[in-house]
Amino acid sequence: MSAPANRKLVRAGWALHIFTASGVIFAMLSLQAVIDGRVRDGLLWLLLCQVIDGIDGPLARRIDVEIHVLKIDGTVLDLVVDYVTCVIVPVAFLASVNLLPNNLEAALIALILLTSALWFARCDQETDDHWFNGFPGSWNIVIPSFILLNVSSNEIIFYTLVFALLSLSNFKVPHLTRVKFLRAITLPFSIIYLINLTYLSWNYGVEINSNMKLMAQAVLLIFPLYIVFISSYRTFAKRFN
Repeated sequence: MSAPANRKLVRAGWALHIFTASGVIFAMLSLQAVIDGRVRDGLLWLLLCQVIDGIDGPLARRIDVEIHVLKIDGTVLDLVVDYVTCVIVPVAFLASVNLLPNNLEAALIALILLTSALWFARCDQETDDHWFNGFPGSWNIVIPSFILLNVSSNEIIFYTLVFALLSLSNFKVPHLTRVKFLRAITLPFSIIYLINLTYLSWNYGVEINSNMKLMAQAVLLIFPLYIVFISSYRTFAKRFN
């Protein structure tokens, strides 16, 4: 590789790391919106963090960023940013919008923070075929869904306990862009899910067409059920063969 081409890839690598790190800036904006009681704005900033997280990985692999920027460990950077955007900020939502009983709020939040920290420190986070071992701390999807679907406190307590315990298990959860199994379905479905999440977040607190809202909410329910189905198949199919 020529020197000019190499310098170009180094610059691209640094730009990509800065792009990844910018997620914490938008997470801060989301957190400030939550503190100010601007739930809609907070949800939208958090969605932007998800978009950044979905884009940076494929770009990093495309330009082999770990080869061209030796001073920055992209994996560590990604984990730091993800813990802020996927755990800390969503937990702030949970604490600020009064979704939980006061006597259980602190305990459940502590459980999320603890189990997520342990998951992010796992040495076996991902299998060779790119399935996550355990629930990968994706509270940035779960908690906004609680808010947008107006889930009851008892349901939130139940699902929080389930996801927190699953994060310490070997239950297989697909990396949405890398797992080849059913990717032709999973990837388009995940994009539709994100569009619906954006639509409901944009219109949070606003009266919208009831049929459109019902369809969007249905996608928010069906997509996780689909993920649970393929995750269960990947986890248990070989065991029963």
